[in-house]
Amino acid sequence: MIHIALHFIVPLLAAVTFYSGRWQSAVMIMIATMLVDIDHLLADPVYDPERCSIGFHPLHTLPAIAIYAALFVLPMFWRRKDAAEDLQPSARVIHLVGLGLLIHMALDWVDCFT
Repeated sequence: MIHIALHFIVPLLAAVTFYSGRWQSAVMIMIATMLVDIDHLLADPVYDPERCSIGFHPLHTLPAIAIYAALFVLPMFWRRKDAAEDLQPSARVIHLVGLGLLIHMALDWVDCFT
């Protein structure tokens, strides 16, 4: 149960810490990335407390995690009007989706060792 709670608490802490001006929308986007667990429906049994999600479920594989990292990093290189300007709205959403997915994968990875 703590694992599931962390999927809400860690994005909230990240949003408040790094996106304080828009923390409410940032946390909602990052929590929405929990939908990545839909790939658990492909497993038999759907839930196994002894199973490590990383490397087992299709959306929890290393190639998928590399894509999530790209979603997080690439929007930071998109064109801005000036260096002090924030990301464009679409770039911000993609960036936060990537961050939410990376947080999710990190929490699932830590859970593999407990």
